[in-house]
Amino acid sequence: MLDFLVSRYLDSLEAAGLGFLRVFTFVTFQTLAAAVVSFAIVLLIGPRTIAWLRRQKIGDNPSFDDKAMDAAMAQKRGTPTMGGLMIVAAIALTVFLLADLKTPYTWIALFCVLSMGAIGTADDWMKLRKHRLASEGKTSATRQGLSTRQKLLIQVSLCVAIGAATHHMGEGTPDAQSLMFPGLKHVAIPLGLVAFTLLTTLVITGATNAVNLTDGLDGLAAGTGAIAAFSFVILSLVVGDGELSKMLLYHHVPDAKSMAVVSAAIGGACLGFLWFNAHPASVFMGDTGSLAIGALLGYVAVVTRHELLLALIGGVFVAEAVSVLIQVGYFKYTRKTTGTGKRVFLMSPLHHHFQKLGWSETQVVVRFWLIAAMLAAVGVASVKLR
Repeated sequence: MLDFLVSRYLDSLEAAGLGFLRVFTFVTFQTLAAAVVSFAIVLLIGPRTIAWLRRQKIGDNPSFDDKAMDAAMAQKRGTPTMGGLMIVAAIALTVFLLADLKTPYTWIALFCVLSMGAIGTADDWMKLRKHRLASEGKTSATRQGLSTRQKLLIQVSLCVAIGAATHHMGEGTPDAQSLMFPGLKHVAIPLGLVAFTLLTTLVITGATNAVNLTDGLDGLAAGTGAIAAFSFVILSLVVGDGELSKMLLYHHVPDAKSMAVVSAAIGGACLGFLWFNAHPASVFMGDTGSLAIGALLGYVAVVTRHELLLALIGGVFVAEAVSVLIQVGYFKYTRKTTGTGKRVFLMSPLHHHFQKLGWSETQVVVRFWLIAAMLAAVGVASVKLR
């Protein structure tokens, strides 16, 4: 029915002399338009959103177990957070307007960004509400929103549903249900429903929380997220195009081209947000934005069967998350075995370690962007290795 309506609509454009608008039916144009539209939406709604956040007194309150870091980040106190609402709104609206709504992949992507954004919004709101009550002397000072266990439980529950639905969409297409290895054209491991769902859950929850940990300096998460997103634009177009994937000896997932539009929307929204989030930031994305960006990047990787490549392209996110795991794990181990907790890094996540080494915030951010760009280039170049 939808195909019939689209066909009639296109015929009516021709009859009205507006046949040039058929360009919007080409995925490459949709992808370019998605980047521009999402960027423009954030720029358009940004000033009013920031003003509203200020009126609501939704300001951040950075707090670390380190006096020197507290002093270094003191100027950020009161900066509006929950700016991720702009990112989520821009991505969702752009995808709805420009992506192929005939494929369930698009609808699942919309569900993914909206649901994870809602978790982040709830977490941000609870943190800010508790801080506001603490400032009024009604409760003790805390930055705790949803507990780690609560967030993981909700995320895992959503990811299980997303994984099962995505696996179902790939029925009849072996490439859509197999684990692919970058650079190896004859190696693919078929995944059943359980294995596919477990992998999807691991990838999306991992990406979600890795981006969340990276969001600690002005522009770091937004810039790195944009680089990763635009890399997946290219990969999605290759995987979703039958002729191109065959020519490059690559795997093919029908309808995966819609993920190019989704990726472009992520990239455009991140760049638009960077307009306001560049140092010195006038707004932070908060968990609202970081959880949504991470989840959607993870979902695009799952649909295009690039879970392993995501670890390379998103290498900065991985390094940030691993640094926290190492720091916490080693501290607990040494405290248990020696009675005194020891640290591997001066501070975690990793970006704070380099701050403690004497790098300025801008140096850390720009250098991490450069590393992210190089990793993304290697990831995209791996397409030709097959």
